[in-house]
Amino acid sequence: MQWDLFCRVVDNFGDIGVCWRLAADLAGRGEQVRLWVDDPTALQWMAPAGARGVAVRDWAASEAINAPGDVVIEAFGCELPESFVRRMAGRGRPPTWINLEYLSAEPYVERTHRLASPQTQGAGAGLRKWFFYPGFTPRTGGLIREPELATRQAAFDATAWLAAQGVARQADERIVSLFCYEPPAIDALFDQLARQPTLLLATAGPASRLAQERLGGALRRGALRAHLLPRLTQRDYDHLLWASDLNFVRGEDSFVRAQWAARPFVWHIYPQHDDAHVAKLEAFLDRFGANTDLRALWRAWNGAAATLPPFPDATDWLRNCRQWRDSLLAQADLTSQLLGFVAETR
Repeated sequence: MQWDLFCRVVDNFGDIGVCWRLAADLAGRGEQVRLWVDDPTALQWMAPAGARGVAVRDWAASEAINAPGDVVIEAFGCELPESFVRRMAGRGRPPTWINLEYLSAEPYVERTHRLASPQTQGAGAGLRKWFFYPGFTPRTGGLIREPELATRQAAFDATAWLAAQGVARQADERIVSLFCYEPPAIDALFDQLARQPTLLLATAGPASRLAQERLGGALRRGALRAHLLPRLTQRDYDHLLWASDLNFVRGEDSFVRAQWAARPFVWHIYPQHDDAHVAKLEAFLDRFGANTDLRALWRAWNGAAATLPPFPDATDWLRNCRQWRDSLLAQADLTSQLLGFVAETR
């Protein structure tokens, strides 16, 4: 089928990151995808090779498309161009119109997943828009997971990949990846990492800047040494997660990829001015079955507690992450569920 996927780049590339993974996964399964985006700049480093079956189009050019696809997805409530919606309504067989929502572990997701919103006025009058929620339970839309992901991970050579980045693990050294916004506990984290041999791999952006500002030109503090990474493709970001013993991630895309990596991870949720993010954080911790130590760490990293506590027991933490990953693998992935939903509704 022909899919039209609309995405607006808000600020931190999370929207385009999720949309690109979805578009590439759909195309990898034989679908044709037009990805309409208002700013494709990030794809130059995120997915420089593109993907067969995915055509990246300028959002504004959608007004010239006379034939909307079989499926139209507006990602994260980005609101389709009115002229495009009008042409959707004018098709003899209207496309399946899906609003792909943000990821959340909150209870409302299960209640509202796959609900229809009949359009009674405006350009889309007579159409139905369906709400599709990614999630962590069988009663949600699942998570993006490419069919070949497990095979790729099993064949991954961490030593070779690190060497390609110009670094090597030293004896008894743990590897920690850092992808974050502006956490108030950053100095406390560096102090804690400095207590035992640690190689910190800081991603481009705030993480690298904070490492430079707080660790100085030598990029060292105690037993901690840091390496600043260039911007990584999405594929290489997966590799970073697989090569690390502990991953600090942020937003939505890296949060999901850390769960597939099945390594201990800490999530920096996107902060909201009304503290709505705290409820979302707690909802995931409840779903994840986090113990008291892990809850304290995540809360402090997200500014919801004053002091950054010691890391939880590494063995228990790793076991929990693997069990959680296995529970997610038992559920259908997001792309498979979208394909099944479209076949059902059409």
